[in-house]
Formats: sequence, C-alpha cells, structure tokens
Amino acid sequence: MTFRGHAIDVPPAAVAAGPADARRHLFNNATMDRYRQALAAGIDRVAARIARADRPFSGISPSLLAPEISAIDLEHPLHDPADALDELEDVYLRDAVYFHHPRYLAHLNCPVVIPALLGEAVLTAVNSSLDTWDQSAGGTLIERRLIDWTAGRAGFGPQADGVFTSGGTQSNLQALLLAREEAFGCSSRTRHDLLPRLRVIASEAGHFSVQKAAKLLGLGPDAVITAETGADRRMRPAALARELARCHREGLVVMAVVATAGTTDFGTIDPLPEIADLCARAGTWLHVDAAYGCGLLVSRTRRHLLDGIERADSVTVDFHKSFFQPVSSSALLVRDGAVLRHATYHADYLNPAGTAGRRLPNQVDKSIQTTRRFDALKLWLTLRVMGPDAIGELFDEVVDRTSRAWDLLAADARFEVVAKSQLSTVVFRYLPPRGPGRELADEANLYAREALAASGAAVVAGTKVDGRHYLKFTLLNPETTLDDIAHVVELIAGHASRYVTGHASLETCGQA
Repeated sequence: MTFRGHAIDVPPAAVAAGPADARRHLFNNATMDRYRQALAAGIDRVAARIARADRPFSGISPSLLAPEISAIDLEHPLHDPADALDELEDVYLRDAVYFHHPRYLAHLNCPVVIPALLGEAVLTAVNSSLDTWDQSAGGTLIERRLIDWTAGRAGFGPQADGVFTSGGTQSNLQALLLAREEAFGCSSRTRHDLLPRLRVIASEAGHFSVQKAAKLLGLGPDAVITAETGADRRMRPAALARELARCHREGLVVMAVVATAGTTDFGTIDPLPEIADLCARAGTWLHVDAAYGCGLLVSRTRRHLLDGIERADSVTVDFHKSFFQPVSSSALLVRDGAVLRHATYHADYLNPAGTAGRRLPNQVDKSIQTTRRFDALKLWLTLRVMGPDAIGELFDEVVDRTSRAWDLLAADARFEVVAKSQLSTVVFRYLPPRGPGRELADEANLYAREALAASGAAVVAGTKVDGRHYLKFTLLNPETTLDDIAHVVELIAGHASRYVTGHASLETCGQA
C-alpha cells in the first residue's frame, strides 16, 4: 500500500478488521453470490406468502401489531438474512394488505404485473438517480421516451414534455405551480398584489390534493372554489361558467381549472370538451387530473371517454393505479414543454447554467425533486414485454366487471347505489328495512366495513355522499369475479343486518 509515494506495510488482519465485515454487505462484483442468495430467499418468502394467502388481510389491529415492532432492538443486528426474513414474516408479511387478492376492493391500489417487478429489481440494484445525465445516462433517455409516448397517447403535439413524479399529489402540485407562475407572468400586477387574488376552480368531487397544493403554493384559504356536480357526480359546465364569470366580476384571477378524469370516490369523468371550451374563452390554464382514468389511454374500446384531454395545459397520470405498476410510478405531462422552466434552478455542483448550451438532458431542470428513482424503467419493461394493448385489456376487464357489479347492487333491495361509474368504482350502502332500523343506516354501514376488515375476509372502502356514510368498491384486479363481489356483498349485508337487529332490539328494550 502506498501513501504520498511511500510504501506502507499494512498487516492483512488490520485490513480485515472492523469495516471489512460491513463491506461484505455492499453490492458489488465481489458479493454477487450473497446478492443472488439474499434476493432469491426474499422472493421465495414473498412467493410462499402470496401462494397461501386466502384473504387480503389478517385483520390485525394497530394496538396488537405496534408492540411487536416497538420491541425490536435496532441497535443489535441479526446478521443472518434468513433470521431477518423470519422476523419480517412476523412483523410485515404476515399482516400485509395484499392487493393481488380478488377480494381486496377498497382503494386505488392495483395488482402489479411481473415485467414491472423485474424493472423494480433492476432499478434498485443499479440505483440510477434521474436528476442529471451524468448519474443516469440511458435512464434519462428512457424516461424522456416514455413521456413522449404518453403525451402522444394523450393527443399532445411535438412541443409536449413532462417528468415522472412520486404520485398524483406531486403531479397536481407541480401542475398548479406552473399555472401560478404563468398567471404571474401574464399579469401587470406584482406577485405580492396578485397572490391573494389567485383562484383555482375544481369539481366538488375532485381530489383533496388540489386544496393541499394551493396551501403549499401560498394561496389563501379561500383560493380553491368548488364547482358543483350533477346527479352523475361530474362537474357541471354551467356551474363552472358561473364561477368563472363571478371571479371576473370580482377582480379575481382564475389561475387554473382542475377537471378530473376519474374521481376517487365515483370513478366519474368530467365533461372535458365543454370545460376546455370555457377555459379557452376565459384564457385559463386547464389541468386534467387523470391519475385514475389514465388507463383509458391504452383502452381500445373506451379511449373516447378522454376526448378533450388533448386540449389541457397539463395532465396528471398515475401508472401505479391503472397501468398495473408498483408504487411509485406517476408523471406530469404538459402540452407546452417550455412551461417546465418554472421548475428550473441551477446549482454549480449539479446542473450549472453553463451546461444548458451543451444540451445535456438533465431531468432535474423539469422536476421539483432532485434525487429521483428510475421508476420509468418499470413501465418501459411492461411495454416491451406486454405492450399497451395488453394493459388496456386488463383495465377494460375491470371496468366491464364493475358495470355488472353496479347492476347487481342496483337490483338488490337491501342496497342503494350512487351514480354509475365510467371507470371501476361502485358507491353504495346497506339500507335497513323501513322502520326504526332505517335511522341506523349510517352506523350499520360503518360497522359493516370495520367488521369486514377485522375478519380479513375482504377489504372495502368508505366515503360520505351528501353527508351520509356509504361503502365503496374500487375494482382494479382482473382476477376479481362477480362471484367474489356477490360474496362480499353478502358478508356486508350480514354484518350490517346484525348491527341493526341488535341495536333496534336495545332501543325497543329501553323504551319498554
């Protein structure tokens, strides 16, 4: 060993002591056997758990699981990966919520396709960071190619651009950031004077991330105006027109209108062509939150439901919802790539301003993140192995089945349903028979959902509609059959009915 040109004798034992034991865990050319063994063991554990999972959830409560995890001494490692996997079985795998199970019917969590899992394994091992070219090389170009492809599917032209994000909330935040900056640039007022007057109009069925983004962007508490929806739970163009006119009369500046292509609660799509017309006349930025409905971009039978999206200024897409990708995999698309300059900042150590002339494709110039995973690889491998039509067929299948599930519930006198979804959501509630028990409908539905989750037999979601408690199926698993749905419906009816019977009896006894 040499130091400043002088030879130094280092005993072999000194080299091996201390850090050497830690270095054997590093992923490099000297540890390939350990890498293969560890990943194979992990894959075997997951495969075994998935193979024997007969329900989507164990039903465990936080109060039972939290002490097990709190009792683990993180200061003293187990050393053996097999022992760590044994422990993980008890504190995670045993009680994880398994979205692949056909009776998981709750949130917008999809089962994932195998090519995407392959991509996840590759991207975590190579560990590229998609902020600058000198950290990612081909990864940068693959992400850019996927953005171009998705923008083309949305109907955007050659000036379109975008960037992968962590999810719909981040995509919506960046979209509204761009809209705010464009509003500042188009006004003669100073930023200080204009900020309190900025407004965003969104559907009352839109995603909460719009309100959250407004707060993060420094807008006032009354900055987000909700436009009412009709019985179909879609934004009413007439309501939007009224709000645009009112804002104009009051000297307020509508910096953006947010339309939704797939509301979280109802799976409905706002009338995009009519909304685009109104935004064009008002000179207002149109953002379409298609986090849920983006699966229609690859549907061969339902793509028309997104007609009008090509007129948006920005679009949110969540591949980890309806493209069957693992979390996270999302993107923000913009019709005019020049607006992404509002997210650009230069740092001498990372993307100095001088590199712009060298035309280096630094994705950090477009993103509100710096270090960023190569999540695009999962979608890339999915498209290269399966192709877009296959993804679209899977999404069409769940939409078709949802329509039949809605019909099943609509025909059942024990339930009432809300507007029929254009995607894969069914909102409904158990309705007790007329009489004293009818007043217990809210409590009965809340109880049924909790009892179902505690049993682990199925997982469903809940929401409020017009102030009343409802249940919600969100179908994203092509393996979910109508028999699965009918079985869960019977479980819900059983739990709710028992609650009503028990509490109605108690009230009768109390009156006696």
